[in-house]
Amino acid sequence: MQPISVTILTGFLGSGKTTLLRHILNAEHGYKIAVIENEFGEVPIDNELIGERATQIKTLSNGCICCSRSNELEDALLDLLDSMDKGQIYFDRLIIECTGMADPGPITQTFFSHEILCQRFLLDGIITLVDAVHATQQLDRFPIAQAQVGYADRVLLTKTDIASNHEALLERLQRINVKAPIYKVIQGDADLSILFNIEGFMLNDNLTISAPVFRFAPKQQNTIRSIVVNLSHPVELAAVSDLMEELLLSFADNLLRYKGILAIENESRRLLFQGVQRLYSADWDREWEPDETRESVLVFIGMDLPEQKIRDKFAALSVK
Repeated sequence: MQPISVTILTGFLGSGKTTLLRHILNAEHGYKIAVIENEFGEVPIDNELIGERATQIKTLSNGCICCSRSNELEDALLDLLDSMDKGQIYFDRLIIECTGMADPGPITQTFFSHEILCQRFLLDGIITLVDAVHATQQLDRFPIAQAQVGYADRVLLTKTDIASNHEALLERLQRINVKAPIYKVIQGDADLSILFNIEGFMLNDNLTISAPVFRFAPKQQNTIRSIVVNLSHPVELAAVSDLMEELLLSFADNLLRYKGILAIENESRRLLFQGVQRLYSADWDREWEPDETRESVLVFIGMDLPEQKIRDKFAALSVK
């Protein structure tokens, strides 16, 4: 059975999540989309109720489904699966719209920690909307706004038609999350190709790191930021494994997302790894090409991470 792809839609209050959601639901994409919306959603829905645990599953005129629940996310997901298995509904994609003050971390971990849900659903990516008009103030005042950017696989910068001067904001967002591309979106009119099939949680080598030219010394100090580590020499597998375990034991609560491609001593294949907080996986990838430089690239996105200490520990790894 093909797992159902899941997109998490997050962003601070007023960033335009509902507007984007309307655009998605009204677009010609060929998907049957279920939406788990928060209690503040404004998508027009009818009043059909399905499910035994007070989950509201409501069918839109275009065949999409909206699901709202005041209790646990796990129960809402199980209710959707139960209704689909009974033939009452059908969907092939799921979008979860977070509240403006929600931390995407616990929502993300739901899809890795529940035995049934991790088999039936496949987390595709986290999309974070950022309000170009108010983002600087929000990032300064609310750590959760920075965390939402830190978790992102895609950042959608909204209201750029109102705030035309946003270069400093773009640079700040890239400091927080160096691996998430940023797209400008006006009135929710986003190209669907940047929203779906992201494969943000697939163990692959899709690791594109932005390298902005910083033209000023930032006045703001981001609580959350990216650390990119490059190693020009192969490392021992046991040594790097021990180091990763040490980092997780020490800083797992502060790590949001991390990913890397490693060159391992006496190994012809590349080693890929990625993680979300304490959830971590690694596997062997393809062979290194004969003319390919065997170097490692690691990206850590987290809160109050000791950057120099992390860099020093990786720099100390050497071939023995």
